[in-house]
Amino acid sequence: MAKTLSIFKKIHVLRERYYKIALKKEPLLKLINEAEVSEQVYNSNAIENSTITLEETEKILLQIDLDRYITERELFETKNLARVVSYLNTKAKEQELNIEMILLLHKMLLSNIRDDVAGQFRKNNEWVRVADHIASDPKHVIKKIENMLIKYNSTNNKNIIKKIALFHLTFENIHPFVDGNGRIGRVLNNYLLIREGYVPINIKFIDRKMYYNAFNEFDRKAETLIMEEIVGKALTNSYYKRLAYLEEMEIITLADYAKINSISHSNLINKAKRQTIEAFLEKGIWKIGKIYT
Repeated sequence: MAKTLSIFKKIHVLRERYYKIALKKEPLLKLINEAEVSEQVYNSNAIENSTITLEETEKILLQIDLDRYITERELFETKNLARVVSYLNTKAKEQELNIEMILLLHKMLLSNIRDDVAGQFRKNNEWVRVADHIASDPKHVIKKIENMLIKYNSTNNKNIIKKIALFHLTFENIHPFVDGNGRIGRVLNNYLLIREGYVPINIKFIDRKMYYNAFNEFDRKAETLIMEEIVGKALTNSYYKRLAYLEEMEIITLADYAKINSISHSNLINKAKRQTIEAFLEKGIWKIGKIYT
């Protein structure tokens, strides 16, 4: 609890710093968001065992032919998720998250992949299992989703890290859809964050083991500590990245920063992973903003 509160206080400071400059640089912020779509799509799909690389994701979204064969499903998973991510970046500011919006986003996500279940909660005998967890009875899905939204919206003064962590774990525990639960769940995180005035987060594929450990913790102990750490670090990473660009710093790799300042690169990497320095991970490379000299 103390650790989460400490991270939340840091995010509060970063958020205030961000707002002081973001309104004056909306075109740049729009470019940052657009450039980030491919990385968000890659990471979310990779967590679900997609074989598409980040470079291939970028090519698909730019409509460039790949050097190898991929399935039609993988192609649509990439295009559809990019469409959903881009859509919510603006829609979240206009409309409160409700069941209708969740179903619409899911329909967009599974279009041309599973049209038979796209935009529909599980029903009848549509049971699903995630590892050793049997998801909620289909008959109870709608009621549980309604209760999840009520609980989220009735805790407005709660730490945003704890709110998002609990929402995401609850959603995935219910597993309301036959397919696409993980991808849509991570999309909903950002819908809520953007709506509440925060920046979107990107849960990285490299954190996949920790991410799944968070679900095990919630399933077995009803605790959210691991997911809180994931959400907190993802938020600070997102703010560090945007502030580096918005504050007109020179963006360099952490390796170059180490050379310039004669500092141990491995030591900087450790600090970056703990988010104790204002470094951010972008396309698999640790970077940091440096004041122009």
